[in-house]
Amino acid sequence: MLKLYYAPGTCALASHIALEEAGASYTAERLDFKNSQQTTPQYLAINPKGRVPALVTDRGTLTETPAILAFIASSFPEAKLAPEDPFAFAQAQSFNSYLCSTVHVSHAHKMRGYRWAAEESSFADMKRKVAENMGAGFALIERDMLTGPWVMGEQYTICDPYLYTIAGWLEGDGVDLATLPKLAAHRKRMSERPAVQRVLADEKS
Repeated sequence: MLKLYYAPGTCALASHIALEEAGASYTAERLDFKNSQQTTPQYLAINPKGRVPALVTDRGTLTETPAILAFIASSFPEAKLAPEDPFAFAQAQSFNSYLCSTVHVSHAHKMRGYRWAAEESSFADMKRKVAENMGAGFALIERDMLTGPWVMGEQYTICDPYLYTIAGWLEGDGVDLATLPKLAAHRKRMSERPAVQRVLADEKS
């Protein structure tokens, strides 16, 4: 049995959706970020990083969204959540790594500038750049990475719930979705998937 630790509104949504799409047997435990449950000794014993997602498996705990998504795809090959071709799989990993290492970091500058600077003036400056940086990142995705109808073309993969999750932050970051028609169409397709609807309902309950 797999156990996913998550918090609503975080990147853990991608792993939650992937588990549901895979038909995995799992449980999901919500952390209360408002009360800093992610920094309690009990959770830090599970994930010393104090972040989500964390996926507890019978071989140990996995962290970091790209790693968890790749594990889910590999563990449930019948769900076909990753390309079988090695080069195409590497392309999927490249896409997810870009979301993780560049786009998510751009978003985090809005509320977590303290990770990179100590001066309040620096926090404000980083926050002012969020809309520009997120817009540029997604303009690149729109132009060069989102093949359509899914990220990898005709095959729905682990890239799609991750893109859907990060794209859900765009409006709050000041990015106009009207400038990203392919992305908007992708979000609509994702919202119509039963697995996505089940997970969203679960995380809101």
